[in-house]
Order: sequence, then structure tokens, then C-alpha cells
Amino acid sequence: MKNLVWIGLSVLMITCGKPLPDLAPMDLALWKNDKGGCKQQRINLIEELKNQKDELKGLSEKDIIALLGRPDHNELYKRNQKFYYYDIEPGKSCNNEVAGQQLVIRFTAMGYAKEVSIEMIE
Repeated sequence: MKNLVWIGLSVLMITCGKPLPDLAPMDLALWKNDKGGCKQQRINLIEELKNQKDELKGLSEKDIIALLGRPDHNELYKRNQKFYYYDIEPGKSCNNEVAGQQLVIRFTAMGYAKEVSIEMIE
């Protein structure tokens, strides 16, 4: 009986997560199809992204990947913090030497987005 209660609670917790934001009017398919910003389509979405970046805070890594696709680069930092980098303008992955902009998402050790910013690629 005790095991059934735990299983029931586990299923309830998994199914009761909050829904993903849709980030409208941002075209997420266009974002995902411009890996590394090489097609220069992400740059056209930058204003919409700036208006929606607070919607990304508090989302899990899995949720971020579901919305934006896999990051162009990631970094594991001290105390199990992670950073995801999405190039907005063509970066080194596009054989471009000129610095551009990127979306940076910092995750806590628990895997939730804590900070979301747009920065210059270094």
C-alpha cells in the first residue's frame, strides 16, 4: 500500500508541471533552424527575445531545450552551475571571426534557469 502511495505521488508530480511558455510572437521554429546563427535569421528575432527573456527564468534545462533547441555551446562552471549559449549572430561555428551577440542562460545546480541575458560573443 505504501508503495502505491509513492507511485501515485510521483505520477502526480510529473504530470502537474507548469506548461511551457509559447514566447509568442517569437518564431521558435525559425530560431531552432538557425543553428549557430549562421543563417542570420536569429538576429531578426532579437527584439522579441528581449521582451520574452524573463519567461525563460525558472524553466528547467529540459524545458529550455524543448523551446529553443540544443545550445550552440555549453559550459559547466563551479558548484555544478551550467551555462547555455545560443549564438544570435554568426559566431565561430560559422567560421566567422567577428564578435556578435549571444543568448546566455545560467542554470542553478538544480538545473533551473536563474539568469538570462544577451551578451557579446568573446
